[in-house]
Amino acid sequence: MHQAVIAATGLYTPPHSLSNTELVQTFNAYVERFNAANAEAIAAGEVAALTPSSVEFIEKASGIKSRFVMNKSGLLDPDVMRPDLPERSNEEISILAEMAVEAAKEAIARWGKDVSQIGAVICAASNMQRAYPAMAIEVQQALGIEGFAFDMNVACSSATFGIKTAADFVASGSARAVLMVNPEICSGHLNFRDRDSHFIFGDVATAVIVEREEDATGGWEILGTRLKTQFSNNIRNNFGFLNRAAPEGIGANDKLFVQEGRKVFREVVPMVAEMIVQHAGDLGLDPTALKRLWLHQANINMNELIGKRVLGREPAPGENVIILDEYANTSSAGSIIAFHKANDDFASGDTGLICSFGAGYSAGTVFVRKR
Repeated sequence: MHQAVIAATGLYTPPHSLSNTELVQTFNAYVERFNAANAEAIAAGEVAALTPSSVEFIEKASGIKSRFVMNKSGLLDPDVMRPDLPERSNEEISILAEMAVEAAKEAIARWGKDVSQIGAVICAASNMQRAYPAMAIEVQQALGIEGFAFDMNVACSSATFGIKTAADFVASGSARAVLMVNPEICSGHLNFRDRDSHFIFGDVATAVIVEREEDATGGWEILGTRLKTQFSNNIRNNFGFLNRAAPEGIGANDKLFVQEGRKVFREVVPMVAEMIVQHAGDLGLDPTALKRLWLHQANINMNELIGKRVLGREPAPGENVIILDEYANTSSAGSIIAFHKANDDFASGDTGLICSFGAGYSAGTVFVRKR
């Protein structure tokens, strides 16, 4: 068995930043048109009037101030309110694979080794562009990597599940090094006409290289990984290939992201906090002594409460990394963005936690120590 380490990470940030102010202006223009067009039905009680959104509402509910997106023009058009991403030919690299390749290139450059040493590629994401061929195989081909590749989806927990899988491949000898990528165009599955969720998501791609400890220079020792799932309908997206077999429901809102936010908050926060504390104890770690938490970036209120329960106090500045104010919720990529952007000050022996949680429910913990 081989000890696995996180050797390098990479990040691809889309070219367009979309502010809450821009998002609210578009949403409210749509609301005004809807209410005007349905004025008589609203007055008769046959149709419910839509409520405008506001910057204050968004920031209080989520802590999000902006997000990056692959296309901005479609999101700012009240008649469209979805990303405008033309379909590519089969001879072109797909857009999600292209994003993943860009993140991977940065990780490989930071790693400083040749891709010939990578034996496997995992694409772990919540929003898959197609059923097959696997995007991971497309990324593998674009980077010139030998070995094997496959896609996996555990919604927002996909990255920690992917790290666990990569670490197991390294430990068993299936690969000396594994590339794990998380491309997410979350704007594609978001209902921008729903006041309660129109602000939640952004687009991004991240990459992580996991390799054998004896091959690594520096990096992060993976002290332990743990995964947990518990079925819940409180976060759901019913879009899939069987929709064409029931065409009457194709346009329903449940073919996009839907959630019962308050239920998710009440149920996920204690589940994740307890999981972290128990896993730390099983590893002989004091959770209150962790230098940093890199949590899934879903909601600032969830992250602050989980951080407080794990550390046993209010986290000091920098202990509980928040990047969702700039990136919003990027599903599987959120905890990796946080880790990528906030670990340069770690000294050898310092410990931290990468943790993700989301639909399923699912949750994953990865405790790491700077080498």
